[in-house]
Amino acid sequence: MATQISTAFIKQFEAEVHMAYQRMGSKLRNTVRQSNNVVGNQARFQKVGKGAASTKSRHGQVNTMEVAHSTVDVTLADFYAADYVDTLDELKTNIDERQVLATSAAAALGRKMDQLIIDVLDAGGNSANIAHGSAGLTLAKALTVYETFGEADVPDDGQRYFVVSPAGWADLLQLDQFSRAEYVGEADLPFAGGMTAKRWLGFTIFTHSGLTLASADRDCHAYHASALGLATGSDVRTEINYVPEKVSNLITSYFSAGSVEIDGDGMIQCIVRE
Repeated sequence: MATQISTAFIKQFEAEVHMAYQRMGSKLRNTVRQSNNVVGNQARFQKVGKGAASTKSRHGQVNTMEVAHSTVDVTLADFYAADYVDTLDELKTNIDERQVLATSAAAALGRKMDQLIIDVLDAGGNSANIAHGSAGLTLAKALTVYETFGEADVPDDGQRYFVVSPAGWADLLQLDQFSRAEYVGEADLPFAGGMTAKRWLGFTIFTHSGLTLASADRDCHAYHASALGLATGSDVRTEINYVPEKVSNLITSYFSAGSVEIDGDGMIQCIVRE
C-alpha cells in the first residue's frame, strides 16, 4: 500500500540505527558491569565480600573464609526515541535522509543509556569524594583519586576508569606529568592523533560532555567497572507504524534498561571548577 513503508525500508532503517548506536551511542555502557537480556523488569547483581587466608595445624580443620554474599537489585525502565515521517516524504526519502533519522535516534538512546549510569555515579555515597576547592582538575586531585583507590584495595586490573569533562581534559593537558614525553613516553602523548582517552595512573581517562554541571562545578567520576551495574532487557529495537490520523509513519526506537550502585568503595566523585 502507498501508506506503508516497505519491509526493506524497515529492516534497513533498523540496521542503520543499530550501527549508529554501536558507533556513537553510549560511551559508558562498556565501562561497567552488565547484565543483558533480562526477562521481566528487575535484575539482580551479586556482591561478594573479601576473604582472608589462614593457617591450620597438622591434621586440624581448615578454617573457611566466611565470605559475605549480598545482592543488589535494579528496576528496569523503558525508553523511546520516536519521530514522524510524512507519507509523501517517504517518496522523497533517500539514503542520506534515512541515515540522519537513524543517527538521531541512536544518539538519543545513547545519551539516555549514559545518563542512567551518570545518575548512579552522581548519587554515589563514597565519603572520599573530592570537593572542587575552587580549582579545575589538578594534579593533586588526580593523585588523591589514585591514592584513595589504592587504600580501598580497588583492583588495579585495567578496569579503573576516570571520566572527565572536556574542560577537565583541557586541565590535564596542561600538566607535565600527563602530557610530556619524559613522564608518559612518546607512545602515550595525549596530543597524538587528537587523542581523547588514555591510560594514566592506572586509569583509562576519557571525556564525556554529559557530566552533571551545577553552576560552575562539574562532577567528574573515577570508578571501577565492578562498582556499578547496567541491566538491559530489550536491546535497541525499531518499529515503524502507520498513523492514519497524521497520514504519517511513526518511527520508534526503544530499549529497556536500569543502572545501580554495587560497591560504593569503587567509585569517587571528583568535582572540578570550570
